[in-house]
Amino acid sequence: MRTSRFTAVIASLLAGGLLLAACGDDDNGGDDPVTEETSDENGAADPDTEMAEAMMIGDVDTGSCEPASEAAPIPDPEGTGEDETDINIGVFSGWDENYVVYELVKAALEEQGYTVTELEAEAGAVYTGVAQGDLDVLLDGWLPGTHANYVDEFGDQMEDLGCWFNEGFLTIAVNADSPAQSLAELADHQDEYGGRIVGIEPGAGLTTTTQEEVIPTYGLEDWDFPTSSSGAMLAELESATDAGENIAVTLWHPHWAYAAYDIRDLEDPEGTLGEAERLYSLGRTGFHEDYPNVTQLLKNLHLTNEQLLEIEDIMVVQNNREDNAGSIAEWLDANPDFLENWRQGAL
Repeated sequence: MRTSRFTAVIASLLAGGLLLAACGDDDNGGDDPVTEETSDENGAADPDTEMAEAMMIGDVDTGSCEPASEAAPIPDPEGTGEDETDINIGVFSGWDENYVVYELVKAALEEQGYTVTELEAEAGAVYTGVAQGDLDVLLDGWLPGTHANYVDEFGDQMEDLGCWFNEGFLTIAVNADSPAQSLAELADHQDEYGGRIVGIEPGAGLTTTTQEEVIPTYGLEDWDFPTSSSGAMLAELESATDAGENIAVTLWHPHWAYAAYDIRDLEDPEGTLGEAERLYSLGRTGFHEDYPNVTQLLKNLHLTNEQLLEIEDIMVVQNNREDNAGSIAEWLDANPDFLENWRQGAL
């Protein structure tokens, strides 16, 4: 039944133009949530046990998660245990850290005999798919801020499977040798930066935050704020840094650009860009019952900023996103204890 529903959701997303091929853009600024009716009349799942109730993300303080805080050896480190062996994972198109964590999870699961299927789509479509049970899990939920709208809409139909990264945040970045050190100083250097901040997608959460919070707070209303795509922003960033020109762009951590270019973040003394974000794995209702082994594996995961940048450098800068699975294999070969420590809850 779930296989046929998965086929149906793919067809639906294709018809709606929401299913995308892998691309070179990054859009961790967030999208507007997809608002679709759910099969649950009251908008909430029906937790059958105390464990299920405790795992509902609607009851979780999403600002307090610490990676691997519930780490433990997975129930069956040699195989699939009592798990279903087919798993459908939603991936946000263009989000490089999502490609990283997906390929890591896929490598770990396939080594133990699982069959992993990927659905790559815009964030709203992935959240909808998990909430409706057409997808089993997503691995890149940005909370408490970037994906707050999705969680408000779908959170009671999802399980919190833990966060694996706690150093995510939105920022305005500049070339390292440029004059401004803070957003509060940016207006004083309008000529040096050409009076413009280069943005990403118009519908991204980072774009909205920049427009509604950063620009008015720091007196940048007369600056240009062009938006088109993350790829276009990165192309301008590369061109400016190669030419030795000053540039200001909307960006976020984690991002491979910090390894590829000599850039730094502007201080945000008024806190307009929000607090630190944590990156969560979120499963459909009943996920922990159907996948006890995978549930514990996800709860064990913790990547540091250094590890994530190492992998993104291999995947994006060195291999140009042409072999994501091979990039992960290369990194795992250089870190031979990672998978075993992950399974044992010792990261």
